[in-house]
Amino acid sequence: MAADTAQPKPNAGMAALWRFLPMLWPKGEAELKARVILAVMLVLAGKAITLLGPYALKLAVDRMSAHAAFAVVAGLVLAYAAARFGGVLSDNLRNAVFEKVGQDAARRLAAKVFRHVHDLSLRFHLERRTGSLTKIVERGTKSIDMMLYFLLFNIAPTLIELTAICVIFFVKFGAGLVAATLAIVVIYIAFTRKVSDWRTHIQRQMNDVDNKAIGRAVDSLLNYETVKYFGAEDRESARYEEAVGAFARASVRNEVSLAWLNIGQSLITNLMMAGAMIFTVWGWSQGRFTPGDVVWINGLLMQLFRPLDMLGWVYRSIRQGLIDMEAMWDLLDTPAEVVDKPGAPALAVNRGGIRFDHVGFGYDPGRDILKGVDIDIPAGTSCAIVGPSGAGKSTIARLLYRFYDPSAGRILIDGQDIAGVNQRSLRAAIGIVPQDTVLFNDTLGYNIGYGREGSSQAEIEAAARGAAIDHFIAALPDQYESMVGERGLKLSGGEKQRVAIARTLLKNPPILVLDEATSALDSRTEQAIQDTLDRIAESRSTIMIAHRLSTIVNADQIVVLDEGRIAERGTHEQLLDAAGLYADLWYRQAAEQLAEETAQAAE
Repeated sequence: MAADTAQPKPNAGMAALWRFLPMLWPKGEAELKARVILAVMLVLAGKAITLLGPYALKLAVDRMSAHAAFAVVAGLVLAYAAARFGGVLSDNLRNAVFEKVGQDAARRLAAKVFRHVHDLSLRFHLERRTGSLTKIVERGTKSIDMMLYFLLFNIAPTLIELTAICVIFFVKFGAGLVAATLAIVVIYIAFTRKVSDWRTHIQRQMNDVDNKAIGRAVDSLLNYETVKYFGAEDRESARYEEAVGAFARASVRNEVSLAWLNIGQSLITNLMMAGAMIFTVWGWSQGRFTPGDVVWINGLLMQLFRPLDMLGWVYRSIRQGLIDMEAMWDLLDTPAEVVDKPGAPALAVNRGGIRFDHVGFGYDPGRDILKGVDIDIPAGTSCAIVGPSGAGKSTIARLLYRFYDPSAGRILIDGQDIAGVNQRSLRAAIGIVPQDTVLFNDTLGYNIGYGREGSSQAEIEAAARGAAIDHFIAALPDQYESMVGERGLKLSGGEKQRVAIARTLLKNPPILVLDEATSALDSRTEQAIQDTLDRIAESRSTIMIAHRLSTIVNADQIVVLDEGRIAERGTHEQLLDAAGLYADLWYRQAAEQLAEETAQAAE
């Protein structure tokens, strides 16, 4: 996807508008279509009523000049007031009728964008700032209601009113006044568009710096503990103040440009008003027009200029809406890196055998992480994957989950290439306990129950017991209703990992991935959890990604990765006898553990 700061493509605004127009007439929604029709009828009725108002006032003035009866003049004044009220009434009824249409369109668009964002690849999310992404979605979905309102109830009615007024001017005052009116309207629109386009560039810059400020704030707050670790509060405040300062400067430029636009618009409209009324007064002095005609033409022009005055704001709002929608359409147009083939069948897991068939993969071109990895994991067996940092261990799990597709080779489950099955069924068959557990800012019960939709409270509690977190939860005042905080920050690393284990136990998948599943636990809890993991792994195909080798000594096979290739494979005893990379890692960890235990004993 293009960066937030990218300039608009040619005709991008019209393209965004064209994609938006079908939302005015939602397919299969009879009620919403009826509401649109009724709203348009109310617009037409409102314009007809408001055009009658100035004419009623003209007649009242003329009758006063002719010394008509009080009741006649009073009746005309009441008609003028009724016309003004009728215009307000029709506008508000129109808004009430149409509101559901706008909100429904915004809802459908928001759901579509949200679903698409979840469909995008892990690579996309790793490269984007969450704050900037949510801002794009928020602005884009909010613009839909505004666009619907302005297109239907401002631009179209203004054109209708301009046409009606030009007809009246032609019949009553001649073609000259019509030509002058149209010329002023064209000048007004041209001036508004030129200045607003200039302001659009300023507004786009303001959005860019706003996105950066929001993204920087979110990033800093999400890394609250890191900021504290390094005493970087002042540094983060300075960076945020710099971003906010840039937004403030852009906002000042935006408001100054708005002032110049308003001044220019007011000058044009008031010149037209003065010229038209002087023309009418001249006609009155020649005996062609009545005093009421001066009032009439003043009322008509005031009604015309009121939406024209708004037209500048509407044009700017539509331009801004198109900018926001353009960014949102770009987001919707971002292709998912991993997609299901048309008609892809569901994965059928009979036993759960896994095969990595000469798999190659790199996150960036020219930088391969895995180089021809070949691993066979028979159904119901366990395979530990170990090796130095950066060897590609966690990449194995991401490829199995199909967050990425291999650049070479295949991954098979029970003989089925996972690239040929739908992703939902694939991920339903795999459970993972990740090294870095991120929880929703919700209750403990919700986070555990997330493993399987619709799970009962009894099932959630059974999963908590299996993960040895039930005693911890029972000691909390709110127990399973206790909030875990943003990203689970109210829990310790070990507690978060046990929640992840409980969540996976509840899912009860045929294939299990343990990615450093006990790395954040103390030795005593680690042994208890390890016993639980060993028990649930007995009937499952299990991949154990481990740095701490003591946790995988009972694996049916151990694969040692080094620089993206398989350096060794075998059982724990076989690899120790081979005296290779695994043995070197084993003895080094044993020495480190002994030194740590000695230091603790000395304390």
